[in-house]
Amino acid sequence: MVNRKKNKDLLQLLAVFVGIVALNFISGFAFHRIDFTKERRFTISPVTVNILQSLKEPVKISVFLEGEFPSGFKRLQRATKDLLTDYKAYAGNNIKFEFINPLDGKNPQQQEEVYNELGAKGIEPTNLSVKTESGLSQKVIFPAAMVSFNGEQIPVRLLQNRMGLSPDEVLNNSIQNLEYAFSSAIKKVSSGGKPRVGFTEGHGELSDLQLQDAMKALADGYEAGRINLTDITASGLQKLKVMVIAKPQTAFTEPEKYKIDQFLMAGGKIIWAIDQVNADLDSMRSTKREEQLAFQKKLNLDDQLFTYGIRVNYDLVGDMNCAQIPVNVGSVGGQPQLQLVPWLFYPIIMPVSPHPMVKNLDGIKTEFINTIDTIAVANVRHNVLLSTSPFNRELQAPTIISLKMIEDTPDPKLFQSAPKAVCVLSEGIFKSNFLTQAIPAGADLGTQKLQKSTFTKMLVFSDGDVFKSQVSGTDGSVFPLGYDRFSQQTYANKTFLLNAVDYLTDDSGLIALRGKELKLRLLDKGKLVAEKFKWQLINTLIPLILLLLFGIFQHLYRKRKYAY
Repeated sequence: MVNRKKNKDLLQLLAVFVGIVALNFISGFAFHRIDFTKERRFTISPVTVNILQSLKEPVKISVFLEGEFPSGFKRLQRATKDLLTDYKAYAGNNIKFEFINPLDGKNPQQQEEVYNELGAKGIEPTNLSVKTESGLSQKVIFPAAMVSFNGEQIPVRLLQNRMGLSPDEVLNNSIQNLEYAFSSAIKKVSSGGKPRVGFTEGHGELSDLQLQDAMKALADGYEAGRINLTDITASGLQKLKVMVIAKPQTAFTEPEKYKIDQFLMAGGKIIWAIDQVNADLDSMRSTKREEQLAFQKKLNLDDQLFTYGIRVNYDLVGDMNCAQIPVNVGSVGGQPQLQLVPWLFYPIIMPVSPHPMVKNLDGIKTEFINTIDTIAVANVRHNVLLSTSPFNRELQAPTIISLKMIEDTPDPKLFQSAPKAVCVLSEGIFKSNFLTQAIPAGADLGTQKLQKSTFTKMLVFSDGDVFKSQVSGTDGSVFPLGYDRFSQQTYANKTFLLNAVDYLTDDSGLIALRGKELKLRLLDKGKLVAEKFKWQLINTLIPLILLLLFGIFQHLYRKRKYAY
């Protein structure tokens, strides 16, 4: 009887052992994970899985988040490590990652070299205040990573700052953006040929110097350069993925408009960064009266944009949510005294749209911006991405604008209006602007005229300066795109440009990962302080009581089972 029972137990144990071995063997061929979180925070998207599984050679990721950090940055570090561990589970040996401290063991001179080296690669340091026993100390960290593949490198920014958000919200937004940031970088660095992005020239557009940082930022994942619509051929247009028209000053000819139109009809993507009113702060300062007549430009683009369902109006928007400019308020010892004052015609646009192109972006700095109207067009959908604040005022051009306006306190009653659209994304099948017109002389591309487009996209921003970098007046050096040298504040213009080009060129839906949301579940700090002792007591006593009850139950059970 006893031997039979022992044999049964051995068979059961053997069956369990064989089952475990078989399960491990099967799991080596069928990988699967179960995510019990409500927002699926630990689930990798199918788009990312396809990117990872299509890798043919190893991608190396160096994360510069190693060392002692406050709890918030430890959370970002842990989330990054968890994500890359998941990536490795899908990509196997084709994903290699490491966490390093680039300043560890370096003397001050070597640390300065590290700053310069990483800065040249697009990785900027962040000053962090760390609490110590003696108070607060400053620590320099690099919340970024570098993705490398076959000699190509793309930096990844891990910390997504945004004005007006608490540190917890900034870190939460940063964690939300991790999958998009890494997947986008891996796709760009491993995809081989870079898509071409062409900035037009020949109409007084932004100069190479003003666009230097914009093209440098794009160079990590794209081949960015200048194109001349007069000279470009059909084959040149076919090689182009995105055309950027950045602040033209003079009119486009009909042959040039035809080339733009046929580029769009062939599925090309266009970013229109144009303004319709001639206004410039430097020109205003050069006059004795410090004023200027803001008059209408003649770009000869109205009919073409109207055909596509867009109208950029001949007006100026003053907004109480605006940037500051330096103004001379006096002289001391022969030296001018400059003071920063709000300038209503430099609106700061705060993104509120849930669209992945602008979601969680910081403010975007603009200059002398116009309003945009959308017109219903068959098979085309318009999406307003950016709008002014409700505290705006619209001025019709021509109008006089003067620096003396800063002396008057704006009347809030005059700056109460519905938000005005300033950036619109249009997607769909567009009708050609030359549908009923002959091909303009000198514009024949040697191909049949396309009367409607394939599904394509274009972005219209009613500010030509949105992609312009400030240039130092002393040594001619170029400041990073979005950086205001007067207030020393960095706006999201560069990130917006990168997101826009990513979205326009992305056919896989990767940009949708920016819409991923992780709910921030914070403890009630007031309740935590008030009920601290109660919860300490509960967490200390309840486990001991449960352990005691279990011991008593176990003793009684064994006594009853084995009693004679």
